[in-house]
Amino acid sequence: MKFAVSLSMERFSPQESMQDAVRNFRALAKIADEGGFETLWTAEHHTIECTISPNPFQTLTWLAQHTDRIRLGTATLVAPYWSPIRLAGEAALCDHLTGGRLEFGIARGAYQYEFDRMAGGIPQQEGVAFMKELVPAVQKLWAGDYEHDGHYWKFPLATSVPKPLQQPHPAIWVAARDPGTFDWAVGIGANILSTPLSAPPAEVGVLGEKFRKAVADHPERSRPKLMMQRRTCVYDGQADWELAVRHSVDYGGYFENLMQNSGTVTNGFPEAIPFETIANRGNYNPQAVRDNLMFGTPDEIIRKLQVYEDAGVDQFALGLSFNLPFELQVKTLRLFIDEVMPHFAAREREKAKVAEQAPRLAAVGY
Repeated sequence: MKFAVSLSMERFSPQESMQDAVRNFRALAKIADEGGFETLWTAEHHTIECTISPNPFQTLTWLAQHTDRIRLGTATLVAPYWSPIRLAGEAALCDHLTGGRLEFGIARGAYQYEFDRMAGGIPQQEGVAFMKELVPAVQKLWAGDYEHDGHYWKFPLATSVPKPLQQPHPAIWVAARDPGTFDWAVGIGANILSTPLSAPPAEVGVLGEKFRKAVADHPERSRPKLMMQRRTCVYDGQADWELAVRHSVDYGGYFENLMQNSGTVTNGFPEAIPFETIANRGNYNPQAVRDNLMFGTPDEIIRKLQVYEDAGVDQFALGLSFNLPFELQVKTLRLFIDEVMPHFAAREREKAKVAEQAPRLAAVGY
């Protein structure tokens, strides 16, 4: 299992400097790059200060100038906000400007607050239909001249300019939780981005089973990759858990506001809605948050990650952007790099050694 980090620039009050948000984001990206993380993922969001990323291609192009090897991914683009021609061209140009490091992640979208401002107020659930028309059109534009006559978009013969640096195109990742989206994504040759949100660890196995079924139902496709993301905080001692949990619970109020479109947003800053109005309040119980999310000492984190590895997860992404103080984000990365990743790297080396010795042992009759 490989490791990634999910980051956003974020502000939660007007007193917080945008320049500090930029500097902190860049510093975390450089730590992740130097520490050996496989991918850095960043999202697309609009009109909200707690996730500042109106165009992730612009953000990733900038990050490419400050990193050397880490893959740079969109997790995720919001399908209804784009046209196929614009998306194909911007993604391909980003691929060139990042030296072929782009990972193309897309989703139906989540926040109804944004849909009311960016997509004409359609229900966010309808975003999946936009995605299913958009992604194949982008693939065809990357390949060459293509004319489209669909439900949401129509255009005469056109192509992507430029074409992607990676051939035939950057890896496509689709955000999925329901079985239909898993099946569609695997069917078009895409990898899967998924998250158990705040559900108990058993949800990891449920999502892993949806992935396995989709793969089994598409034997014509090579097995894609499965990524899962959880909010993550690594700390030194078991007594340090309360601070991480408090930030996660507080962030939940902002998240539910934007998901339900049921609170106020002033000048881009959402107000946390009262917890008595939240339907899934059990997910915000402090003990449940501590147990369910990737919070713990390095030894606890290693044990928790075993659940993901057992579920067939290829890449685990540390979700660091939930108003966790910058110092704790840095500490989480440092502890993960120094004490968690070496454990999994050693296991990979041992597996490779066993695989290398197997033919020789077979030849002598073992």
